[in-house]
Amino acid sequence: MSAGRLKDGRQRSPFSMVTMLVLAILWTLPTLGLLVTSFRSRDDALNSGWWSAIINPFNTSWTFDNYRRVFEMSDMGNAFLNGIVVAVPATIIPIMFAAFAAYAFTFLQFRFKETLFIVIVAVMVVPIHVAFQPLLNLFGPNGLGIAGQYLAVWLLHTGFGMPLCIYVLRNYMSSLPFSVVESARIDGCSNFQIFWKLVAPMAMPAMAAFATLQFLWVWNDLLIAKLFLANDNTTVIVKLQQLLGTQGQGAELLTAGAFISMVLPMIVFFVLQNFLVRGMTSGAVKG
Repeated sequence: MSAGRLKDGRQRSPFSMVTMLVLAILWTLPTLGLLVTSFRSRDDALNSGWWSAIINPFNTSWTFDNYRRVFEMSDMGNAFLNGIVVAVPATIIPIMFAAFAAYAFTFLQFRFKETLFIVIVAVMVVPIHVAFQPLLNLFGPNGLGIAGQYLAVWLLHTGFGMPLCIYVLRNYMSSLPFSVVESARIDGCSNFQIFWKLVAPMAMPAMAAFATLQFLWVWNDLLIAKLFLANDNTTVIVKLQQLLGTQGQGAELLTAGAFISMVLPMIVFFVLQNFLVRGMTSGAVKG
């Protein structure tokens, strides 16, 4: 293979390579600045920019005190575990239900199928904020009485995440070979068997892609966790917001706490990034 060509035979584009490099650097700079600032004292961070600490590292007041105070003052460890307890079920549940729905929209025939699919897709344009007040009444003491519990947040993220998940999985499943499904039906397989033994394994890249996005959305969510969880089981993002204080007196702690909260999402993203690309591109022009 020529050094000037990609694996698929296309010619390499120097302009594209330089552009991607520049974008990667610009995308990484805020994270680098956050990391550097998290190891600086409050006075030092207020008097100079984070880049000055890199240029003159020996004239900077480096400290680990910000991280120590985050764990001592904010109960960040429990909040981190609470975030996992919220994010994992809120990622699995919508994918599980949406996968069945996407299979029905792709391989089954029933009345008003296309109309119902259009309605589900249209729901994505409705801001979730307009539903907060009715849902607070529904989940509150005068309703189901589950406000402040994990169940309320799981249900909310499931409802808000399913329309996009159905859309992504349906588009991906529509790119799968229908002949395989038809052959399985001729052999006597039920829809349940076809889904679990054929469609679900083939659609795993799309499921993993949406799982990555859903996990990141749920993990970084502030409004739902702040409104529908109690203070003793709130997530790490709400704790970060509380670190800042009413007048910004905890700004030096916010950088350390923010970097701690980024560790798990970064691990999830880098582990599943190949599935993310495959799931988002496959079936993108069909469906």
